[in-house]
Amino acid sequence: MSVHFERWNDHCVRLLKHEFVRFKNALVLWAMHPWERDARLVKEALKKGPQSYGVIVEIACTRSSEELLGARKAYHSLFDQSIEEDVATHIHGSERKLLVALVSAYRYEGPKVKEDAAKSEAKILANAIKNGLKKNPIEDEEVIRILSTRSKAHLKIVYKHYKEVSGNIIHEDLDVSDLILKETVECLCSPHAYFSKVLDEAMGSDSHKNTKKGLTRVIVTRADVDMKEIKEEYMNLFGVSLSKKIEEKANGNYRDFLVTLITRDN
Repeated sequence: MSVHFERWNDHCVRLLKHEFVRFKNALVLWAMHPWERDARLVKEALKKGPQSYGVIVEIACTRSSEELLGARKAYHSLFDQSIEEDVATHIHGSERKLLVALVSAYRYEGPKVKEDAAKSEAKILANAIKNGLKKNPIEDEEVIRILSTRSKAHLKIVYKHYKEVSGNIIHEDLDVSDLILKETVECLCSPHAYFSKVLDEAMGSDSHKNTKKGLTRVIVTRADVDMKEIKEEYMNLFGVSLSKKIEEKANGNYRDFLVTLITRDN
């Protein structure tokens, strides 16, 4: 007796398994306390190496001072060492000093900005980047001081004056080899544009596995923070709604979970 049935092809089976894994990982991240979540994301980035150091920049530069302090406390409790210690131990390249300084930061978060200091520091950054062939700006002590200690309100004014001094925005003056420095500036001065780009790259058809993880990471970590602003910036940059893009690129429960998170503020 012959039995006829509709057989799933291997591609569909692999796709379903993959989406279940992504859904599970998203749920686990969502269930964690934000401090523990950030601590574990930093630990994972250090294990994966240079291609994931941007995640450390993201956490160090887009969290409030209290949130970053909380992540450092959680890291200490979870792994019996400090984030600063682990970053300094694992990272050996030119970005080490900057990354240690960023994860150690506790920035002033008030509205006061010293205009003269901002103008002066814009010139310091412009000169450091201009002389990048002589000395890598990511190793410049003054560049590290400005980016790791100044308030975000102050840095946005520095960012504005930089364009007046240089004629370009900082991103245009930094080349591909300065990726960590580029990401630091963008996370500090235009975080919603940064997050939008991470999301779009994560949904690229030829994106690397680590890049794809940015979709879960950004939506889960920003859903209760600034998702409305990120969605607006995404539409502004790419001309399509974030919800529509996710519906096109993701599948199943994973897709539904992400869309639910980003539409809760509607």
